[in-house]
Amino acid sequence: MFPRFTLVRCPLTIVLCIGMHATMLLATVPSGAAEPAEWTRGQIDDLVELYRHFHQHPELSLHESETAQRLADELEAAGTQVTRGVGGHGVVAVLENGPGPTLLIRTDLDALPVTERTELIYASKVRVKDEQGVETGVMHACGHDVHITSLVGVVRYLCQHNDRWSGTLVAIGQPAEERGEGAKHMLDDGLFERFPRPDYALALHVDSSLASGRVGYHAGYTLANVDSVDIVVRGRGGHGAFPHMTIDPVVQAAHLIVDLQTIVSREIKPTDPAVITVGSIHGGSKHNVISDECQLQLTVRSFSDEVRQHLLAAIRRKAKAAAESAGAPEPSVEVSEGTPAMYNDEKLVERIVPVFRRAFGDENVVASDPSMGGEDFSRYGLAGVPIFMFRLGAVDEKRLAGFARLEQLPPSLHSPLFYPDAEPTLLTGVTAMASAALEILGKDE
Repeated sequence: MFPRFTLVRCPLTIVLCIGMHATMLLATVPSGAAEPAEWTRGQIDDLVELYRHFHQHPELSLHESETAQRLADELEAAGTQVTRGVGGHGVVAVLENGPGPTLLIRTDLDALPVTERTELIYASKVRVKDEQGVETGVMHACGHDVHITSLVGVVRYLCQHNDRWSGTLVAIGQPAEERGEGAKHMLDDGLFERFPRPDYALALHVDSSLASGRVGYHAGYTLANVDSVDIVVRGRGGHGAFPHMTIDPVVQAAHLIVDLQTIVSREIKPTDPAVITVGSIHGGSKHNVISDECQLQLTVRSFSDEVRQHLLAAIRRKAKAAAESAGAPEPSVEVSEGTPAMYNDEKLVERIVPVFRRAFGDENVVASDPSMGGEDFSRYGLAGVPIFMFRLGAVDEKRLAGFARLEQLPPSLHSPLFYPDAEPTLLTGVTAMASAALEILGKDE
């Protein structure tokens, strides 16, 4: 059973010292008239400052200790009961506010091994050594700094307007999303047993191709199953001048790479999305040496479990066939499960989208296409909770128009050149999530 917490109501003015930081929450517990957009506009300078802090202090997956600490401090300052160290560096904040449903809102915490090239005055200068001992820059190139700040803003709003809703809020900071591990770690550590089990779960994710001020939505399958496949093609090494005395694994791998492309084009129904990409091939060490083996690394993406299993079985079959045709030893094929496909609950999407339309206008709420990207927010849905992750426009419309005039695409997520226009993005993110929370938790009029 999860622990029972005493409701913490926000006092009129709070000044708290968090490490070397001082946070003042000024307009707390207003009369109840402040709508999310109005409140967020009044808090935007503080939120942008907090965003810049997270942007300048990124941490890689499984190393998010300082990020988690700052988030936990902010959530405690807002008035929630916080538990740290859930599933690694995970943070869980609970606020009980009378009877009603339980809503989980989630942010991811980790950054990427990307050296920032935005030339922003607050650009990340962080450099670390990765697991292979190679020095790399670290950057929030996927917008998790926006996600963290938005969650803080939403929790502050709900704490300060607890007369407008009833139920239980569970806000989580999840580690290791970029490695597809954090949600599993938190669930394995009892997220849904130690804390109130949610009736619904919401998350947002920045979109580098959607204008700030807009939100995107899609019901049903929205993001893909992602599997990593490692293949070791084996041969018999020897001198490059005497290929007839060898079994060349590089040639074998070349045949296999071409053959793998026919799986999607000839074995999968054209209306079923699927991707097989060979992202890496390593074989040999010198011009005139035929090696004993060649290593391939694949990413495999799909939506349905049926297609997923077909792809993986076909990869094994093709690899074995390539070896047999060359008279080579059987290859090894190892599959590392990544993230399961993310399925946005249709009823929840249908309920929340009108809320967005009222907040931003019909023209700023757009249907989004599904993507073959992956997200481990999907695991909360597989655990039986209706989920909805919506897309948050992150780039000013004028900046997008500038890229269009130059016939260029805007920098994508994970690019060293990507950056959100923080103020309008945060204004929209906090407003959208807080409005959705009030829809789920709001008191009956």
